[in-house]
Amino acid sequence: MKTAWIICRRELGAYFASPMAYIILAGFVAFTGFLFFNSFFTVKQARLDGLFHALPLVYLFFAPAMAMRLIAEERDLGTIELLLTMPVRDREVVLGKYLAALIMLMVALAATLPFAYTVSRLGDLDLGPVIGGYLGALLLGGLYLAAGLLASSVTREQVIAFIVGLILCFAVYALTWVVDAGTAGGGIVMYLSPAFHFGNLSRGYVELRSVVYFVSGIALFVLLAVQVLEARKWG
Repeated sequence: MKTAWIICRRELGAYFASPMAYIILAGFVAFTGFLFFNSFFTVKQARLDGLFHALPLVYLFFAPAMAMRLIAEERDLGTIELLLTMPVRDREVVLGKYLAALIMLMVALAATLPFAYTVSRLGDLDLGPVIGGYLGALLLGGLYLAAGLLASSVTREQVIAFIVGLILCFAVYALTWVVDAGTAGGGIVMYLSPAFHFGNLSRGYVELRSVVYFVSGIALFVLLAVQVLEARKWG
């Protein structure tokens, strides 16, 4: 775990050394802010529903953009071979890079806290849905980042990694459209839908099954990225 944190700090340094990270973060805050306040002044209620409703769509582009360079850039520069020949496990490399992306997501979400403060000054803000919503936003974003990490592990081209990541995230997002508990197997599809779990969390219903769902999905994508690295290493 210590090695993973070292790689994480290295990756964070690379993030903030590039203007692209600041551009992506600024775009994230600006776009979510626009969608949120546009709906907030329409509904005229002291709630953050507009923010949490916008995040799944924003994440479709934000997560692949943040994750596309994680492994693809190392592969393109030829430094991945050097990194993997060092006394470090493949899973530590992948985990360290994922943690760096997750911290960047936390920074992006923290930048939206002024939205919550503004709403609290304009009305009586219920903290339950806010806390649950931010927890759900972190877990949902973490799932999309893990999908983007997997996409970054299969290619050396960052643009291709972004496109593949976008497709993977969209495939996960698309489960929302087929949720119908009234049909055969609808309950299973509902459980597989991130929108179902995120919706519960954003309403303040913090359930263990929702947390398990997101953590399991993240673990699956991260494990697949590790397997891709190992296959390329020995292939």
